[in-house]
Amino acid sequence: MNARLRGVIGAASVALALALIGSVVAYQPAGAGPEEIHAVNHDSHPAAPDAHQAAAIEGQAGIQAASEFRANCRASHRSGNDPIIYPNQTGVSHVHEFFGNRSTNASSTYTSLKAAGTTCDPVVDLSAYWVPTLYKNGQPVAPESVTVYYQGIHDMQRAVAYPPDMRYVVGNARATSPDQNPSARWSCTTQSPSSRDFMNCPAGTKLETYLDFPTCWNGRDLDSANHKDHIVFWNGSCPSTHNVVLPRLEFLITYPVNGGGLSLGGTVNGVNVTNAPGYTFHGDFMNAWDQPELERRVRNCVNAGRICGTNGNPI
Repeated sequence: MNARLRGVIGAASVALALALIGSVVAYQPAGAGPEEIHAVNHDSHPAAPDAHQAAAIEGQAGIQAASEFRANCRASHRSGNDPIIYPNQTGVSHVHEFFGNRSTNASSTYTSLKAAGTTCDPVVDLSAYWVPTLYKNGQPVAPESVTVYYQGIHDMQRAVAYPPDMRYVVGNARATSPDQNPSARWSCTTQSPSSRDFMNCPAGTKLETYLDFPTCWNGRDLDSANHKDHIVFWNGSCPSTHNVVLPRLEFLITYPVNGGGLSLGGTVNGVNVTNAPGYTFHGDFMNAWDQPELERRVRNCVNAGRICGTNGNPI
Protein backbone atom coordinates (compact mmCIF):
# COMPACT_ATOMS: atom_id res chain seq x y z
CA MET A 1 0.00 0.00 0.00
CA ASN A 2 1.43 3.40 -0.90
CA ALA A 3 1.97 6.21 1.60
CA ARG A 4 -1.02 8.21 0.39
CA LEU A 5 -3.46 5.32 0.88
CA ARG A 6 -1.94 4.44 4.26
CA GLY A 7 -2.68 8.01 5.34
CA VAL A 8 -6.28 7.81 4.12
CA ILE A 9 -6.86 4.55 5.95
CA GLY A 10 -5.22 6.00 9.05
CA ALA A 11 -7.61 8.93 9.01
CA ALA A 12 -10.53 6.53 8.77
CA SER A 13 -9.18 4.67 11.77
CA VAL A 14 -9.10 7.88 13.79
CA ALA A 15 -12.69 8.63 12.83
CA LEU A 16 -13.76 5.18 13.97
CA ALA A 17 -11.90 5.58 17.24
CA LEU A 18 -13.58 8.90 17.93
CA ALA A 19 -16.96 7.35 17.27
CA LEU A 20 -16.18 4.68 19.83
CA ILE A 21 -14.80 7.25 22.21
CA GLY A 22 -12.07 6.66 23.94
CA SER A 23 -1.98 -18.70 1.69
CA VAL A 24 -3.02 -21.44 3.99
CA VAL A 25 0.07 -23.33 5.13
CA ALA A 26 0.25 -26.94 6.19
CA TYR A 27 3.01 -26.92 8.78
CA GLN A 28 2.30 -26.70 12.52
CA PRO A 29 5.57 -26.80 14.46
CA ALA A 30 5.95 -28.61 17.74
CA GLY A 31 4.67 -26.59 20.64
CA ALA A 32 1.93 -24.93 18.60
CA GLY A 33 -0.91 -27.39 19.13
CA PRO A 34 -3.76 -26.16 21.37
CA GLU A 35 -3.15 -28.86 23.94
CA GLU A 36 0.52 -27.96 24.15
CA ILE A 37 0.46 -24.20 24.65
CA HIS A 38 -1.37 -23.47 27.88
CA ALA A 39 0.53 -20.73 29.66
CA VAL A 40 1.52 -20.74 33.28
CA ASN A 41 0.65 -17.05 33.65
CA HIS A 42 -1.23 -15.43 30.80
CA ASP A 43 -1.80 -12.24 32.78
CA SER A 44 1.78 -11.04 32.25
CA HIS A 45 0.99 -9.93 28.69
CA PRO A 46 0.79 -6.13 28.23
CA ALA A 47 -2.75 -4.80 28.43
CA ALA A 48 -4.61 -1.66 27.37
CA PRO A 49 -2.76 1.68 27.36
CA ASP A 50 -3.88 4.44 29.70
CA ALA A 51 -6.09 7.23 28.33
CA HIS A 52 -3.16 9.54 27.56
CA GLN A 53 -1.31 6.93 25.51
CA ALA A 54 -4.52 5.73 23.86
CA ALA A 55 -5.10 9.26 22.60
CA ALA A 56 -1.50 9.44 21.41
CA ILE A 57 -1.88 6.16 19.50
CA GLU A 58 -4.99 7.52 17.79
CA GLY A 59 -2.97 10.49 16.63
CA GLN A 60 -0.37 8.38 14.85
CA ALA A 61 -2.83 6.73 12.48
CA GLY A 62 -3.09 9.56 9.95
CA ILE A 63 0.56 10.64 10.00
CA GLN A 64 2.45 9.98 6.79
CA ALA A 65 6.18 9.39 6.72
CA ALA A 66 8.39 12.21 5.51
CA SER A 67 11.35 9.84 5.25
CA GLU A 68 11.92 6.13 5.59
CA PHE A 69 13.89 2.98 4.89
CA ARG A 70 12.48 -0.53 4.84
CA ALA A 71 13.00 -4.25 5.04
CA ASN A 72 10.97 -6.68 2.92
CA CYS A 73 10.49 -9.89 4.88
CA ARG A 74 8.84 -13.29 4.54
CA ALA A 75 7.22 -15.49 7.15
CA SER A 76 9.84 -17.74 8.71
CA HIS A 77 8.08 -20.10 11.10
CA ARG A 78 5.20 -20.48 13.51
CA SER A 79 5.21 -21.57 17.14
CA GLY A 80 3.73 -21.04 20.59
CA ASN A 81 6.72 -19.02 21.77
CA ASP A 82 7.34 -15.42 22.82
CA PRO A 83 10.89 -14.59 23.98
CA ILE A 84 9.82 -11.18 25.32
CA ILE A 85 6.74 -12.14 27.33
CA TYR A 86 7.69 -15.74 28.21
CA PRO A 87 11.50 -15.99 27.94
CA ASN A 88 12.88 -19.53 28.15
CA GLN A 89 9.36 -21.03 28.36
CA THR A 90 8.98 -23.11 25.22
CA GLY A 91 5.43 -23.67 23.99
CA VAL A 92 3.84 -21.47 26.65
CA SER A 93 2.58 -18.59 24.50
CA HIS A 94 -0.33 -18.51 22.10
CA VAL A 95 0.70 -19.15 18.50
CA HIS A 96 2.74 -16.48 16.71
CA GLU A 97 3.92 -15.98 13.15
CA PHE A 98 7.60 -15.04 13.03
CA PHE A 99 9.31 -13.11 10.26
CA GLY A 100 12.83 -11.80 9.99
CA ASN A 101 15.25 -13.82 12.08
CA ARG A 102 14.93 -17.54 11.27
CA SER A 103 16.04 -18.73 14.71
CA THR A 104 13.57 -16.88 16.96
CA ASN A 105 12.33 -19.11 19.78
CA ALA A 106 11.49 -18.86 23.48
CA SER A 107 15.17 -18.64 24.42
CA SER A 108 16.29 -16.08 21.84
CA THR A 109 18.79 -13.46 22.91
CA TYR A 110 20.63 -10.72 21.07
CA THR A 111 23.63 -13.04 20.79
CA SER A 112 21.62 -15.94 19.36
CA LEU A 113 19.83 -13.68 16.86
CA LYS A 114 23.13 -12.21 15.65
CA ALA A 115 24.43 -15.73 14.93
CA ALA A 116 21.45 -16.72 12.76
CA GLY A 117 20.00 -15.83 9.35
CA THR A 118 17.01 -13.80 8.22
CA THR A 119 14.12 -13.87 5.75
CA CYS A 120 14.45 -10.13 5.26
CA ASP A 121 15.97 -8.06 2.50
CA PRO A 122 18.40 -6.58 3.54
CA VAL A 123 20.25 -9.47 5.15
CA VAL A 124 21.89 -7.04 7.59
CA ASP A 125 18.53 -6.90 9.41
CA LEU A 126 18.67 -9.88 11.77
CA SER A 127 15.91 -8.52 13.98
CA ALA A 128 13.10 -10.72 15.27
CA TYR A 129 9.54 -9.63 14.44
CA TRP A 130 6.33 -11.48 15.27
CA VAL A 131 2.55 -11.16 15.41
CA PRO A 132 -0.25 -13.58 16.35
CA THR A 133 -0.98 -16.19 13.70
CA LEU A 134 -3.98 -15.50 11.45
CA TYR A 135 -6.51 -18.31 10.91
CA LYS A 136 -9.07 -18.71 8.13
CA ASN A 137 -11.82 -21.20 8.99
CA GLY A 138 -9.53 -22.70 11.61
CA GLN A 139 -6.50 -23.11 9.32
CA PRO A 140 -3.32 -21.04 9.81
CA VAL A 141 -2.45 -18.56 7.09
CA ALA A 142 1.06 -17.24 6.47
CA PRO A 143 1.48 -13.61 5.37
CA GLU A 144 1.86 -13.11 1.64
CA SER A 145 4.18 -10.18 2.23
CA VAL A 146 5.59 -8.18 5.12
CA THR A 147 7.15 -4.75 4.82
CA VAL A 148 8.85 -3.32 7.90
CA TYR A 149 9.19 0.46 7.65
CA TYR A 150 11.47 2.70 9.71
CA GLN A 151 10.00 6.17 9.26
CA GLY A 152 10.65 9.79 10.09
CA ILE A 153 7.26 11.22 11.03
CA HIS A 154 8.17 14.08 13.38
CA ASP A 155 11.38 15.74 14.52
CA MET A 156 13.11 13.37 12.11
CA GLN A 157 16.42 15.26 12.17
CA ARG A 158 16.82 14.27 15.82
CA ALA A 159 15.92 10.58 15.40
CA VAL A 160 18.53 8.07 16.49
CA ALA A 161 18.93 4.38 15.71
CA TYR A 162 17.36 1.78 17.94
CA PRO A 163 20.11 0.54 20.28
CA PRO A 164 21.24 -3.10 20.07
CA ASP A 165 18.88 -5.54 21.82
CA MET A 166 16.05 -3.04 22.28
CA ARG A 167 12.69 -4.80 22.47
CA TYR A 168 9.09 -3.70 22.61
CA VAL A 169 5.49 -4.97 22.42
CA VAL A 170 2.70 -2.92 20.83
CA GLY A 171 -1.05 -3.60 20.95
CA ASN A 172 -3.33 -5.26 23.48
CA ALA A 173 -3.51 -9.06 23.23
CA ARG A 174 -6.01 -9.14 26.13
CA ALA A 175 -8.53 -6.68 24.66
CA THR A 176 -12.15 -7.70 25.20
CA SER A 177 -13.58 -5.02 22.90
CA PRO A 178 -12.26 -2.94 19.98
CA ASP A 179 -11.94 0.25 22.03
CA GLN A 180 -9.37 -1.45 24.29
CA ASN A 181 -6.81 -1.75 21.48
CA PRO A 182 -6.30 1.47 19.47
CA SER A 183 -3.23 -0.10 17.83
CA ALA A 184 -5.25 -2.74 15.91
CA ARG A 185 -6.07 -1.69 12.32
CA TRP A 186 -7.38 -3.94 9.57
CA SER A 187 -8.16 -3.01 5.98
CA CYS A 188 -8.49 -4.46 2.48
CA THR A 189 -5.99 -3.88 -0.31
CA THR A 190 -6.97 -1.11 -2.78
CA GLN A 191 -9.62 0.21 -0.37
CA SER A 192 -9.48 2.96 2.27
CA PRO A 193 -11.86 2.02 5.13
CA SER A 194 -10.30 0.36 8.18
CA SER A 195 -11.44 -1.22 11.40
CA ARG A 196 -9.99 -2.45 14.67
CA ASP A 197 -11.66 -5.80 14.02
CA PHE A 198 -11.41 -7.92 10.88
CA MET A 199 -12.68 -6.53 7.60
CA ASN A 200 -14.79 -8.80 5.41
CA CYS A 201 -12.77 -8.04 2.30
CA PRO A 202 -14.55 -8.47 -1.05
CA ALA A 203 -13.42 -10.74 -3.86
CA GLY A 204 -10.44 -9.32 -5.70
CA THR A 205 -8.92 -7.80 -2.55
CA LYS A 206 -6.77 -9.18 0.26
CA LEU A 207 -6.75 -8.68 4.01
CA GLU A 208 -4.16 -6.23 5.27
CA THR A 209 -3.01 -4.99 8.65
CA TYR A 210 -0.57 -2.32 9.71
CA LEU A 211 0.87 -1.77 13.17
CA ASP A 212 2.71 1.37 14.35
CA PHE A 213 5.27 1.41 17.16
CA PRO A 214 5.97 4.42 19.43
CA THR A 215 8.84 6.82 18.90
CA CYS A 216 9.75 8.48 22.22
CA TRP A 217 12.38 6.57 24.24
CA ASN A 218 13.59 7.26 27.77
CA GLY A 219 17.17 6.99 26.48
CA ARG A 220 18.10 4.43 29.08
CA ASP A 221 16.20 1.13 29.13
CA LEU A 222 16.17 -1.55 26.43
CA ASP A 223 13.05 -3.09 28.00
CA SER A 224 10.65 -2.47 30.87
CA ALA A 225 8.50 -4.57 33.19
CA ASN A 226 5.44 -4.40 30.94
CA HIS A 227 7.60 -4.20 27.76
CA LYS A 228 6.07 -0.81 26.93
CA ASP A 229 6.94 1.89 29.44
CA HIS A 230 10.46 2.56 28.13
CA ILE A 231 9.02 3.90 24.84
CA VAL A 232 5.85 5.99 24.52
CA PHE A 233 3.86 7.46 21.66
CA TRP A 234 4.46 11.02 20.53
CA ASN A 235 1.59 13.20 21.74
CA GLY A 236 2.35 16.61 20.26
CA SER A 237 5.93 16.19 21.46
CA CYS A 238 8.06 13.68 23.30
CA PRO A 239 7.71 14.08 27.08
CA SER A 240 10.75 15.11 29.11
CA THR A 241 10.91 11.60 30.57
CA HIS A 242 11.13 10.08 27.05
CA ASN A 243 12.87 12.77 25.02
CA VAL A 244 14.95 10.61 22.65
CA VAL A 245 13.30 10.36 19.22
CA LEU A 246 13.31 7.04 17.35
CA PRO A 247 12.16 6.26 13.81
CA ARG A 248 8.61 4.93 13.73
CA LEU A 249 8.64 1.19 13.20
CA GLU A 250 5.62 0.07 11.16
CA PHE A 251 4.55 -3.41 10.05
CA LEU A 252 2.50 -3.61 6.85
CA ILE A 253 1.30 -7.21 6.43
CA THR A 254 -0.78 -8.58 3.57
CA TYR A 255 -2.53 -11.96 3.80
CA PRO A 256 -3.73 -13.97 0.75
CA VAL A 257 -7.33 -14.22 2.02
CA ASN A 258 -10.59 -12.30 1.95
CA GLY A 259 -14.13 -12.82 3.22
CA GLY A 260 -15.05 -14.10 6.68
CA GLY A 261 -14.03 -16.97 8.95
CA LEU A 262 -11.02 -15.07 10.34
CA SER A 263 -9.47 -15.34 13.81
CA LEU A 264 -6.13 -14.97 15.60
CA GLY A 265 -3.96 -16.96 17.92
CA GLY A 266 -4.60 -15.49 21.33
CA THR A 267 -5.42 -15.95 24.99
CA VAL A 268 -9.04 -15.84 26.12
CA ASN A 269 -10.02 -16.31 29.77
CA GLY A 270 -6.56 -17.62 30.59
CA VAL A 271 -6.50 -20.25 27.83
CA ASN A 272 -4.51 -20.15 24.59
CA VAL A 273 -6.85 -20.32 21.61
CA THR A 274 -6.86 -19.94 17.84
CA ASN A 275 -10.18 -18.07 17.64
CA ALA A 276 -9.26 -14.70 19.19
CA PRO A 277 -10.91 -11.65 17.55
CA GLY A 278 -9.09 -9.21 15.28
CA TYR A 279 -9.06 -6.44 17.89
CA THR A 280 -6.52 -8.44 19.95
CA PHE A 281 -3.84 -7.93 17.29
CA HIS A 282 -0.37 -7.03 18.57
CA GLY A 283 3.27 -7.20 17.54
CA ASP A 284 6.74 -7.66 18.97
CA PHE A 285 10.23 -6.48 17.99
CA MET A 286 13.76 -7.39 19.12
CA ASN A 287 16.46 -5.30 17.44
CA ALA A 288 19.35 -7.29 15.99
CA TRP A 289 20.33 -5.13 13.00
CA ASP A 290 23.94 -4.78 12.01
CA GLN A 291 24.29 -1.65 14.10
CA PRO A 292 26.56 0.43 11.81
CA GLU A 293 24.20 -0.30 8.89
CA LEU A 294 21.16 0.67 10.95
CA GLU A 295 22.83 3.90 11.99
CA ARG A 296 23.78 4.65 8.37
CA ARG A 297 20.18 4.24 7.26
CA VAL A 298 18.86 6.48 10.04
CA ARG A 299 21.43 9.13 9.17
CA ASN A 300 21.15 8.99 5.35
CA CYS A 301 17.41 8.32 5.07
CA VAL A 302 15.45 9.36 8.17
CA ASN A 303 17.58 12.32 9.29
CA ALA A 304 18.15 13.47 5.70
CA GLY A 305 14.44 13.42 4.83
CA ARG A 306 14.77 10.80 2.08
CA ILE A 307 12.74 7.75 1.03
CA CYS A 308 15.12 4.80 0.79
CA GLY A 309 14.82 1.24 -0.41
CA THR A 310 15.99 -1.98 1.22
CA ASN A 311 19.62 -1.14 0.39
CA GLY A 312 19.43 1.99 2.52
CA ASN A 313 19.95 4.31 -0.45
CA PRO A 314 17.48 6.93 -1.72
CA ILE A 315 15.01 5.63 -4.28
